[in-house]
Amino acid sequence: MLAEYVNEYFDLAGASPYMLLIDKVKAARCTPPPPGYEGLEMYERLYHLRSDIPAVTHVDYTARIQTVHQETNPRYWQLINAFRQLTGYGVVVNTSFYVRGEPIVCTPEDAYRCFMSTEMDWLVIGDFLFKKEEQPQWTEQDGWQSKYALD
Repeated sequence: MLAEYVNEYFDLAGASPYMLLIDKVKAARCTPPPPGYEGLEMYERLYHLRSDIPAVTHVDYTARIQTVHQETNPRYWQLINAFRQLTGYGVVVNTSFYVRGEPIVCTPEDAYRCFMSTEMDWLVIGDFLFKKEEQPQWTEQDGWQSKYALD
């Protein structure tokens, strides 16, 4: 997230450039849990809208924070800032890139295969932007959705 907006979302004091810190999302941004939420199985909690930044809000209303500074990471900062200008949110998801049960993506080929085999809509590799619906039909089917049991 853009470092200069972190206090709009969290009470974090200081920077977290390496995603080492977790903090609760500010209460004003959270959606109250439904009755019995604490008693729900973990899988059932996943589908409750917890905040106005749901993609990064964990089931316990925390998020792992990466503060992005214009001075140290100008290109990534510009990307997030462009997203903020479009949506009003200076927050994007930054997570591991892999399909469960497989190793983390290491090459552009791995990235493209993962992209085409999953429900992702877009893939960015360097200066290249891939839109799923503009790609040739993907015929390789590795069955990852049924190959690995849910946790």
